[in-house]
Order: sequence, then C-alpha cells, then structure tokens
Amino acid sequence: MSRQAENLSGSLYMVAAMGAFALEDMFVKSATAVLPVGQVLVLFGLGGMGIFALLARSRGEAAFVRPNRTLAIRSGFEVMGRICYTLALALTPLTSTSAILQATPLVVAMGAALFLGETVGWRRWVAILIGLAGVLLILRPGMQGFVPASIFAVLGMIGFAGRDLATRAAPPRLSNAQLGVYGFGALVVSGMLALGWTGGATLPDWGSARHLGAAILFGVLAYECLTRAMRRGEISVIAPFRYARLVFAMILGIVVFGETPDAATWIGSAIIVAGGIYTILREGRARR
Repeated sequence: MSRQAENLSGSLYMVAAMGAFALEDMFVKSATAVLPVGQVLVLFGLGGMGIFALLARSRGEAAFVRPNRTLAIRSGFEVMGRICYTLALALTPLTSTSAILQATPLVVAMGAALFLGETVGWRRWVAILIGLAGVLLILRPGMQGFVPASIFAVLGMIGFAGRDLATRAAPPRLSNAQLGVYGFGALVVSGMLALGWTGGATLPDWGSARHLGAAILFGVLAYECLTRAMRRGEISVIAPFRYARLVFAMILGIVVFGETPDAATWIGSAIIVAGGIYTILREGRARR
C-alpha cells in the first residue's frame, strides 16, 4: 500500500473513531439521565473489559498481566478522567464538554515536555497557551454564564492527558487489547468509588440498558478504529482528524439534546482546534 493510500485509510479510521466516540458520549449522557453516574461507569466498564478480554484471548494473549508502576499510574489517571468526564457529560452540555476535551493533545504535548523530556519549541508553546486560552473562553470563570460543573470537564481532560502520557511510557509488550482491559477495568473502579460516595444504584430499565449497550459497542469500536488509525500513515496527516469529534458532538448536542452553543463556545472551540492542529503539524515537521 502506498503512503498516500495509508494516509487516506488512516484518516478515514480516525474520523470513524471520532464519530464513534461522540456517539458513545451521547449514549452515556442519556444513560446518566436515569442511572447514577457511578452505576453507569461500573456497567460500561464491565462491558468493555469483557469485550477486550475476549479479543485478547482470541489473539492468543493473556487478558491480564502483572501490573507495573506505569500501568498503575495510567489506571489512576483513567479513573480520574472517567469520573470527572462522565460527571461533566451528566451535568453540562455535550457541546461545551466535548470542546474542552479537545485540549487534551495540547496538555499531552505540554506534559511530554515537562515530564518525558521531549523538545517543544517556542512556537508550539505559544500554540499550547493559545489553545488553553480557548478553554478559559468556554469556561468564562468569574463571568456571567460560568457553569461551575464545567470544571469536571477540565479535570477529565487532565486525567485523559495523563493517561495518554502514561500510555506512551507503557512497555511495548502490552498489547492494545490488554491496555483496553485495564482501561475499562479502571472504569469499574471509578464507578465503585462514585457509588460508594453517592449510593442510589437501581435496576436499569429497558431504555437505559439500551443506551449502556450502545455506549459499550461504540466505545469498543472507537478504540479499535483509533488504534488502526494511529498505526497507518503519517501521524502529522492523520492526527488532526481527531478534531472531527467536536463536529460530531456539536451536531449531536444540537439535534439530540436541543443545545444552543453561544458565541464564546464557538470561538473557544475554534481556538482550541487551531492550537491543537498547529501543535500536531509542528510535531510532524520536527520528526522529519
């Protein structure tokens, strides 16, 4: 397969992954309207963990491996990210929550420079700071329109960035399926912690059960498509398509939940995306 064909294939997989992630968020948000956040996390985690365990076994891999420090750190950030992001989905609009999540690559680039010794030039630092200014524009702290629960989206984004940094540092012997098992296993832990705090678990009705089942399927599909995307073509070409998630989330938020993003959310989203794409493109040039 030529490089052009690999780039096209990888880009299509990335767009498919982002669409599936947006649908996962939609169904999780719908489920939390009926069930406690902790219960949604537990059931979602058990479903995803079971599917990835079966995938690992079908490939002749052990579903569970001996945990190490990196895996423990990754799981800790996953717990933080999932609890806070799911709370943000439950309490705030899908559009603004998804927009804040798009700053994750910027925080990953910043963390790679601070903790992994990667070189980040001044232009990328400027792009990172501009992108984070976009997050502040969406949050509007201290101003009219500020929603305190939006802080959960920021904490969730930081948790996911920490998870991605720990994934970079994870030993190559860990397969994607094994990382998936532990990633979804962290959701079970997250849910148990949340339920221990809030209580209120109930038997899912048919509607919430369907939403959870759909969220699990789209979550696994998104993870698989994302893995395929990142293993094809050039990262600098494929990675910017991750921002398609924001487009899908905006459409779903408006059509399904009747949300009406204001001007600050649109402008902040554009700033975050511009900063993220510039950072990715600069990283691609640096590797050549």
